[in-house]
Amino acid sequence: MTATRLVARTVRGIEPVVADEIATLHLGRVGTVAHREVWFDRVDPGPEVLDLRCADDVFLVGAVVYGIGRGRADLRMLGKAASALPLRELLTQWRRCGGTARHPPPGSARSDRRPPRSHRSAPLSGVDVSASFLGRRNFTRFDLEDAVGEPIAAALGLPYHSRRGGIAPPPGGLSWRVTLVDDRALVALRIADRPLHRRAYRRVSRPGSLHPPVAAALVRFAAARDGDLLLDPCCGAGTIPVEAALAGRTLSIVGGDIDRAVVAIAAGNGRDAPVGWVVADAGRIPLPDGTVDLVVTNPPWDRQVPFAGILARHQQRFWTELRRVLRPTGRAVLLLSAVDAHLPDADATGLTLHQRYPITLSGTHPEIALLRAR
Repeated sequence: MTATRLVARTVRGIEPVVADEIATLHLGRVGTVAHREVWFDRVDPGPEVLDLRCADDVFLVGAVVYGIGRGRADLRMLGKAASALPLRELLTQWRRCGGTARHPPPGSARSDRRPPRSHRSAPLSGVDVSASFLGRRNFTRFDLEDAVGEPIAAALGLPYHSRRGGIAPPPGGLSWRVTLVDDRALVALRIADRPLHRRAYRRVSRPGSLHPPVAAALVRFAAARDGDLLLDPCCGAGTIPVEAALAGRTLSIVGGDIDRAVVAIAAGNGRDAPVGWVVADAGRIPLPDGTVDLVVTNPPWDRQVPFAGILARHQQRFWTELRRVLRPTGRAVLLLSAVDAHLPDADATGLTLHQRYPITLSGTHPEIALLRAR
């Protein structure tokens, strides 16, 4: 039986994490790992491909077209390729993978991914396309979207919903993704009815809230083991603790923040997750010495979210508190902004930098840093 080609879209820099997640979950054979893409093959894939937590989204590959240049005339080649897509086969695969024409009800982690079977045969509202390209072109992303979307919609006998003018397409349609890098265009069909990074548990967000797949990647970097105590002392809206709770390990998880209202938001977002929420100053963590196996956090660093409490006056206390609560074999995984990516001296903190991974997130270039207790 011929394997189905799929591609996971990622945040720049965590492509290897997504590739490892695909392999660990036995979701398929990983092929190309490229700029924000991880390609993999699977024979007869099903809804399990939607279990990826470190990927922004996952798609069925429809076509790969080479020779797309900078001119508008090149879009005709892309339109012909869209007209020749094996749509019947793709729709069959889409349904097998959990493709749905309606939004699943919010709630459990599973509803983030797999819709009830009764929702899978709902009528389709139309076709929409989201496109992006690298480099300078003599056409816009909307031109690229229309070149693909119009022939697909015509072949299916469905309305085409263009994104020109900032108009969002209605729910319940087939969403396609087009990426153009150098002269290669990828045309792919989204499986879920919304991007995987839009977690159902995230009912409320706030400034500085971490992108969920990056939070999942931080947890994966931490390599938690059953029975570990994991702490996020700057939990904000609760994304890291909730992702840790959904990572498939039996952990004790504590999320803390100095702002009582923020902790209430986190507790609401994580109301279905086994997390202990506390109002606490990250400069005075209310845990005994040497009791924490893992610290996974996105510290404020006085940028999107200002320092408060003890850290507003003594930022060094963040490091000394981390070392105090960590076990001798403990580890810390931190997301550091590019400006604050320099780390204090290991002799002063008792923490040694083990690895660092630059990523690109919303136009910024932070780093994931893995530290070990000394």
